[in-house]
Amino acid sequence: MHSLLLIHLPRYVKNRVSCFRFAATIFIAVAANLGASTGSTIGTALAAPLQTPYSIPPSDAPELAKVGPHAIGVRTITLTDPDQPDIPKMVKTFGIASKSDRVLKVEIWYPAVLPKPDAVIVSYKAVLPRAKNAINAIEFSYPGIAIRDATPLPALPGKSLQPFPLVLVSHGFGGWGTFMSYLTENLASKGYVVAAIDHADAPFTDGNGFALSFGSTLVHRARDQQYVLEQLLAMTKNSDDALGRIIDPAAVGVIGYSMGGFGALTTAGAGYDAASPTFKQIPAAVMAPQTAGNMQFDEARKARIKNIKALVLIAPWGGQPANRAWTASSLQSILTPTLLVVGDQDDIVEYEQGVKYLFQAMMGASREMLVYQNARHNIGGNPPPPEALDDFSSREYYDEPVWRKDRINAINQHFMTAFLDFHLKGINTRSTYLQLPTVKANDAKWPTAFGQNAGASFATGIDETAQYWRGFQRRWALGLEMHHKKAGE
Repeated sequence: MHSLLLIHLPRYVKNRVSCFRFAATIFIAVAANLGASTGSTIGTALAAPLQTPYSIPPSDAPELAKVGPHAIGVRTITLTDPDQPDIPKMVKTFGIASKSDRVLKVEIWYPAVLPKPDAVIVSYKAVLPRAKNAINAIEFSYPGIAIRDATPLPALPGKSLQPFPLVLVSHGFGGWGTFMSYLTENLASKGYVVAAIDHADAPFTDGNGFALSFGSTLVHRARDQQYVLEQLLAMTKNSDDALGRIIDPAAVGVIGYSMGGFGALTTAGAGYDAASPTFKQIPAAVMAPQTAGNMQFDEARKARIKNIKALVLIAPWGGQPANRAWTASSLQSILTPTLLVVGDQDDIVEYEQGVKYLFQAMMGASREMLVYQNARHNIGGNPPPPEALDDFSSREYYDEPVWRKDRINAINQHFMTAFLDFHLKGINTRSTYLQLPTVKANDAKWPTAFGQNAGASFATGIDETAQYWRGFQRRWALGLEMHHKKAGE
């Protein structure tokens, strides 16, 4: 069956949506025939509609959300950061410094050569978050568009292929490496090497377990990001590494969601405020700037990953007053252009006193802030899998009460493509997708005659669409805000 479906893969770069639906139609038809001929229940199970990969946006997506021109591969690597602070051991020994090797799995998506007809499209496995500690934990899988271990796209004879920007992705507390596959695959198809860390947050069953797991996350998020960036950039110096050869070490972006955003702020240069209530339970040895292995930004490491030129913070944790992790002066030290994304009803990181505070305090950087009106915290990850839909405690880990999740994902794909293309690839025209004519999308205007249908066209930002958000379809830019501040403002 795989070979039947994937014969058409070399052409999926041109139109992946149509190809996927074509394959799904064949699969369902064959399954129905199988069920009719066997008279068994197998046909019923196989005939269930195939799930569309999250990286393929819906038909109402804004313009830049669409999948890019490249076939993509995905590779899993394992990195070991030696002698890192071990918070659980420290707690058990009443603060005595303890260290252990920290093992990190990293998923890397990248532009690849066109797949062979017998190539197998990847699917990703995970466990429902609320079921991690259950006796019968619910494992699920979701499809992708990448080919496992495909050959990285090489420079072609007689043609010059520019290396691709590197984008590091860091998930939120309790997430995993493929938790944002809607974004990682989508960006890779557009000419990025995208590396997502699996931070291996420890599961917990009670308050003490939560405290240990979250404390370890506080210590390690930025450290993990910095270490993985170092290792990926080191790959570019190895001429025998086919993947390293296609990475541009001078064009690096970091995307962090929730606790990933917490770490990304320090990876970009903001030192933690050791006096913050957030760090009161962290052993003093880990916080002390003069101690080797402390959680502050190591200056030598900072020099080695100095080429971070774009920062995306999705609902970043740590700005809210009760847990504010940085002083205003520390945040001003970030010079990297930044896109913040937040829901104005976020009850985890807070909008007005949390993310909006970060946006205003980061005066050293040019920055945009995309706001989803009436959205809470779940604006960064994949949609809920079918297995989560019947259990509220599982569904609320992924879903939003007001917004369609595939709509949020598509808008993220659109704006993050524009932002990264502008700052990492130097595509200057992308700025017009960010510098929008109105702060609130609801105030945008696209004049049309009575009864006129726009016909699935996108606002171009010129002529009749000059007052509409570029890249959005008529009547479809609603419930959003885009704020701008220049460096120094």
